Amino acid sequence: MHNSAKYLFIWYKIILVKFNIEIHYILITLYQKKQVKMYRVILPMILLLSQTLFSQSTENWKNKVSDFVFDQYQNNEEVEYFIYLKDSPDISEVKNIKSKTEKTTYIYNTLKDFSKISQKDIVLFLKSKNLKFKSYIIANAILVKSDYETMKFLANDSQVKAIAGNPSTKQKSIEDRILAVDRDPNSLAWGVENINANDLWDLGYTGSGVVIGGQDTGYKWTHEALQDKYRGWDGAVANHNYNWHDAIHSIDTHNTGSNPCGLSIDEPCDDHGHGTHTMGTMVGSSGTNDIGVAPGAQWIGCRNMERGYGTPSTYLECFEWFLAPTDLNDENPTPSLAPDVINNSWSCPADEGCNSSNYSIMETAIDNLTAAGIVVVVSAGNSGPNCSSISDPPAFFQNSFTVGATNSSDTIASFSSRGPTSGYNTSLLKPDISAPGVSIRSSTYDSNSSYGYKSGTSMAGPHVAGAVALLIDAFPELYGDVSQITDLIEQSATYLDTDQTCNGITGAQVPNNTYGYGKLDVLAAYNHY
Repeated sequence: MHNSAKYLFIWYKIILVKFNIEIHYILITLYQKKQVKMYRVILPMILLLSQTLFSQSTENWKNKVSDFVFDQYQNNEEVEYFIYLKDSPDISEVKNIKSKTEKTTYIYNTLKDFSKISQKDIVLFLKSKNLKFKSYIIANAILVKSDYETMKFLANDSQVKAIAGNPSTKQKSIEDRILAVDRDPNSLAWGVENINANDLWDLGYTGSGVVIGGQDTGYKWTHEALQDKYRGWDGAVANHNYNWHDAIHSIDTHNTGSNPCGLSIDEPCDDHGHGTHTMGTMVGSSGTNDIGVAPGAQWIGCRNMERGYGTPSTYLECFEWFLAPTDLNDENPTPSLAPDVINNSWSCPADEGCNSSNYSIMETAIDNLTAAGIVVVVSAGNSGPNCSSISDPPAFFQNSFTVGATNSSDTIASFSSRGPTSGYNTSLLKPDISAPGVSIRSSTYDSNSSYGYKSGTSMAGPHVAGAVALLIDAFPELYGDVSQITDLIEQSATYLDTDQTCNGITGAQVPNNTYGYGKLDVLAAYNHY
């Protein structure tokens, strides 16, 4: 052993054992002092020592690691997982900020600056191991793929709150469950009329100036009902910078063959059809095809699923992009271009690997987006009709504006998930609101002029996202005021009752666990304000 390395090893061992200093701080000191050669000589020895010391640690590191991660290591030498850090920034000052743009910018800068410092030590360690990783700021987390011993080493770090899995989960949908509606296909969509959105159009409010974000299976942006509403289209030339992001960088393990849209693509494309349908309900219109609630609004999009399969990392990547959209090189984030409302018609079920550790990461992201003045609309799920069937994220988070589905008779759809929430933290009364979600006609990805019917709470959520756009257009002072927007929608909802009692709350109470505050009525919300 080189003398300098020998003495450094002795010094390191004494200091570490005597004063219980964590390994990464020693490594950082060496790195910052530019003792590069010494660092490279001693690193393998330091890592070996660290494993021995940590195996004797009094802290039960296994409690930090999700069962899903342990299970994955049974069949794989390397596993992808989240390192979720304990610390979080103080964003309380945001309550004193009124402007939506200033709120979003403040939250973005605060999260960015905090994460850079908080993650510094672990990032340096990962670089020393030549591991590929992705850092997030929307939640203080890092995604990495490593062997078991490296994962164990990281789990022992006192800065680490949890080692969470990144499972692939299938979009739960009943979109093939089509019910006939007696209506001319080229007329006003029944759901749009049912919530009185067209009455606001007559008053001059169509969502103009409002930006809706959607994370889904992608979008057929050239569809006749969507193209003119896409923020990246000026009527002649497309510019996808800051208007589109693709979080799909590899083929999902459940799928085979190549993706029909490709991977990490530079313009919107839908590989499944679900996203194009949901976006049509939010903004779509073409000639007599009035399918969208807010046809005057603009939309931007992020693909978070690969042919119907997503992961917590793809959901998180889209959430982060919405906070500060970037150019197509994923650079130059600009929070002033963030959307005003985001629709989320997806879920992450526990039976496919999601658990409390990665729930917390997604909830943190939604909490931060809400603080940034962005309304996060979420579908309740299609696991009804029993009570406590709202059991998957993001529907059961406090700051998710959760939407159940009704039919054309203003009755809750049998498939619509009911509250109270189950499977995570405190049981909450959900959904917050209900909206049309049965046999909804909207744009499809089959061609630039195709339309079709789908059912599900995935179809109900977009009605609410569109309604948010209408209300902001009507009352610009609502920009960035999430609580006032959601309260307005809740307090003006059409009362609907049911004979279903959940968790001691009867269907005659308002709110209840079947309809929430009732059925969305955007005209009533306008008049209530």
